[in-house]
Amino acid sequence: MIYTRRPEGDPVQIQRTMPATKSPAEHELAALIVSSLNLESIKPEDLDPDAALFGPELGLDSIDALELALAVSKRYGFQMRSDNDDNRRIFASLRALSGYIEQHRTA
Repeated sequence: MIYTRRPEGDPVQIQRTMPATKSPAEHELAALIVSSLNLESIKPEDLDPDAALFGPELGLDSIDALELALAVSKRYGFQMRSDNDDNRRIFASLRALSGYIEQHRTA
């Protein structure tokens, strides 16, 4: 079972089949997401690397996006800009964000 957060903050159970395999970088990023956004009911290994980060499943919102961008900037040593036209693509999924980080990281 996977527990996710709704926008109201209430956890909801979602049953999934086998989660997609994560690379070590994706697993590291999943841990950063869970810890920096205080997703207490979610384990990093439960985050599907191809699932949408924002929307109904995890219940993340624009404030979470700002907090996540700040955490990524601190951890990986580069600035993420709120005015980047590619942000929807970059933050589309754990896998998309991890790929972007791998291309731009300095830490």
